[in-house]
Amino acid sequence: MSLKSIRLLICFVAINLSQMQAEDSVGVGVEPSAGVEILFDGTREMLDEKWTYWDGPRFSSSLPIKWKIVDDPVDDGTVLQTDDPVAAGGKYGTADVVTKEKYRDFRLHIEFLIMKPGGNSGVYLQNRYEIQVLDGDKTKHGMGAVINETESPYDAYNGVGKWNSYDIIFRAARFKDDNRVGKAMVTMYFNGKKVHVNQQITQVWGGANSGIDGGNDGGRGITDVLGGLKLQCEGHDVRYRNIWIKKLELEEANTDLTLPIQAD
Repeated sequence: MSLKSIRLLICFVAINLSQMQAEDSVGVGVEPSAGVEILFDGTREMLDEKWTYWDGPRFSSSLPIKWKIVDDPVDDGTVLQTDDPVAAGGKYGTADVVTKEKYRDFRLHIEFLIMKPGGNSGVYLQNRYEIQVLDGDKTKHGMGAVINETESPYDAYNGVGKWNSYDIIFRAARFKDDNRVGKAMVTMYFNGKKVHVNQQITQVWGGANSGIDGGNDGGRGITDVLGGLKLQCEGHDVRYRNIWIKKLELEEANTDLTLPIQAD
């Protein structure tokens, strides 16, 4: 075998090994790796310890959190149900829950299950940028989209009544002298399939009721304020489980990292 052939073989093996590592560390049922923070383990105790309501302009509920801990409809264990009466009829912003801890750059794993057709929720990074959870919508406002910024990767969706996963590497917007000099950026795997790569996020969509900075200059007035992980309640039966996060420090504007990211 020639030296050139050997080099090509080494490159091929390295690329495939990297891909296998990523596939082994993303997707439904992936176990938390060392050094991550568990945000939800299926218990009421952890829900109350690490989460609270987002006290936004439309907030209408009250503590303790009214979302329910229910049996997993597919597997053993218990999960979180987006059930708060004040959100009935799709009144978003009335009963969203957010982590008490706030984050800048991070790697996130979260699993969700939509119980009925048309089920709607959302995963908000920094309580700003929504990754859509919406059955039946294949548009830029639809399932798996960085909302209104990308097309929906709907072909990766497992469907109603089945567990789905988002594995996300997020880099927050960067600022100098209070001016944004670098937009937020995300790379995401949807059910183990890489669907967004170094996708820049330009603004907060959905108005003031959506999240931090939504009411600033039509959602374009992003500030250098940290936010938590938020889950949206819109009066639909959506379940969540296996939520964990790892803080990162991403100096370079790159979120397309080799997984798994090793613990510090």
